[in-house]
Amino acid sequence: TLLALTLLHVNSAGAFVAPSTSAKGYQPDNSPSLSSATLDEVESSPAVDSQEEERQRIKRDLLGRLGEKTVADSVLADPVTKEPLRFSSKGPILGGSKAGVAVTLESESGSSSYAGRTNTYYNLLEPVAAPQQSDEDEKTSVSRYPILSSLLSFTPPPLRGVLANLDSNVEYVPMRDLFTSPQVSFAYERGWRQGFQAAGFPGADAEYELAKEYFEPVIASKRAKGDGTDVLVDMSCATGLFTRRFAKSGDYTRVIACDYSESMLNEARRRIREDADIANAPTKLDLVRCDVGRIPMKSDSVDAFHAGAAMHCWPEIEKSLQEIHRVLVPGGRYFATTFLGNYFNTVASAERASNGGEDLATNMQAFQYFPTKEFLRDLLLDAGFEADKVEVEVVGVGCVIIRAEK
Repeated sequence: TLLALTLLHVNSAGAFVAPSTSAKGYQPDNSPSLSSATLDEVESSPAVDSQEEERQRIKRDLLGRLGEKTVADSVLADPVTKEPLRFSSKGPILGGSKAGVAVTLESESGSSSYAGRTNTYYNLLEPVAAPQQSDEDEKTSVSRYPILSSLLSFTPPPLRGVLANLDSNVEYVPMRDLFTSPQVSFAYERGWRQGFQAAGFPGADAEYELAKEYFEPVIASKRAKGDGTDVLVDMSCATGLFTRRFAKSGDYTRVIACDYSESMLNEARRRIREDADIANAPTKLDLVRCDVGRIPMKSDSVDAFHAGAAMHCWPEIEKSLQEIHRVLVPGGRYFATTFLGNYFNTVASAERASNGGEDLATNMQAFQYFPTKEFLRDLLLDAGFEADKVEVEVVGVGCVIIRAEK
């Protein structure tokens, strides 16, 4: 409001600016007071005195703050068409980073648009105006029902899919939707993630150092060549356990943290706000809601791709790995940790018992049950990674560490 009043004051004040004595035939400016298009056509001339030039400069600056700004993103793309996305925002940018700004992300062709805020996350999972589905095909993700999602998080794994899908209009994919529960998001860094050490996970700090060490040559090479911004993606970022470490290290120009779960992203943002080191870091940090099976990024746009304790929760594992290979730049690197299936023997056995001794369909399982490291290696090769650039290591009882280069 203050900027708008100032703009009107500056605009009206122009009527009282005396014309230069050399500006013969001077006419008042009759253009609309808020037309940025007209302002852009104003050319500087020796005939216009310094006071008039200053008035126009102030006016342009205020219009820039009050009007719409459109910027093409160098990485983000439509998750379906892979067209580049353009950011646009309206309204004054006031209140600093905590207030945030509402933005629209529109595909290059204008066929789809998405929404978000700079102080929360960009929702690239659901278009602003999704196409209407027929009644027989329409399903709503269980993440739209926080109470149901929370109750299911306390339900034994074999029963989760059965209970959720009693309503044919609700879609529940256990390995994905378990983490949409606010209770799980709350518990994740309050004991849940720490429990992974029983399977052989080295702990967050040690895992971060392993990933950082693997990514270092890629980032160093890009910066040495002066090839522009280096980008790290933290997929299935959960509460930002690794996102925060990557962002405040200052080792990356841009970090994009992604997750399917709104509650995880909200918890991640809350923790990011509380970390003063991130606010002081030079890294650009964005949070994005998306599906790893449809990564909303351009091909060959990501230098380093991280997925900590995540792959066993991806329903479309083959498609997800293909997408990771697609978005990596040539020479880009993928670092991941996940569980071997043997760690979930008890859960898998219970599922089979509930299904008459037969394995459940993959989308009804609590997790992906990777049988061996060779199986995981084959998945990576099928996704496009080359054999001599893939390393799969088993640590402890059931922890797998993956390193792969495109």
